[in-house]
Amino acid sequence: MASNKQTLFILSLVIFWYSSNIGVLLLNKFLLSNYGFRFPIFLTMCHMSACAILSYFSIVVFKIVPIQMLKSRSQFLKIAALGLVFCGSVVGGNVSLRYLAVSFNQAVGATTPFFTALFAYLMTLKREAWVTYAALIPVVAGVVIASGGEPGFHLFGFIMCISATAARAFKSVLQGILLSSEGEKLNSMNLLLYMSPIAVLALLPVALVMEPNVWDVTLALGRDHKFMWLLLLLNSVMAYSANLLNFLVTKHTSALTLQVLGNAKGAVAVVISILLFRNPVTVIGIGGYTITVLGVVAYGEAKRRYR
Repeated sequence: MASNKQTLFILSLVIFWYSSNIGVLLLNKFLLSNYGFRFPIFLTMCHMSACAILSYFSIVVFKIVPIQMLKSRSQFLKIAALGLVFCGSVVGGNVSLRYLAVSFNQAVGATTPFFTALFAYLMTLKREAWVTYAALIPVVAGVVIASGGEPGFHLFGFIMCISATAARAFKSVLQGILLSSEGEKLNSMNLLLYMSPIAVLALLPVALVMEPNVWDVTLALGRDHKFMWLLLLLNSVMAYSANLLNFLVTKHTSALTLQVLGNAKGAVAVVISILLFRNPVTVIGIGGYTITVLGVVAYGEAKRRYR
């Protein structure tokens, strides 16, 4: 009975995680490419501000979970590093959405398990069976094929997307370490509480320097489009939900499981984005993405069998 309840709980987390992730991804694309709101750094700062505020109210005001104090300087530095890497992954992903279709963005993002395995080895010296690493070959090969068949390929967008993917993998491994270490263990909501303000402080000067007219343009868009502020608020709240559920899924499963589930989520996001944005796709592109997803499935199965 306890096992069934745990399975149902994890399944519920995954469903809500899928909904919030796909929703924020599509809203990001709509705002950045179709709505004239071309400020990915400021958009990321809005996301992180919502995470900081909502985490504070959830923990301090509504006391959903007890607040946990930081125990050491080392713990703070790890959380700061996680916040900065997380900023880089989100900004890179948002920038890439200005130049790439959501479908191709998700195809590139499907290589996250490759970078996760790499960083897991570098950070923990944990080796896997050679069959496990061999399964990563189609993961990378599929994206190479999909890149060649992508009609809207943009080099800068691709570089930003692959950088964001690598940063996301590094964040997942570091996040897993923070959530599982007994000496420095934080629950997911407290981790988000401490990480988000660091991200906001890091993004604010960058946004002011690289997007100096963001306030004027945002206010102008708000006057011209009455739903602008509502969309931005909804997008930021969904980002909080996506990040919180991201942490919870990692805590109750693993960093690798998170990435495998993420690729299944990516396939759903690809179909929805093509239906909504009508971006052109080719047989080669679909074939490459399919190879990548199958490689991820094979990697997860090999890891399970040779654990």
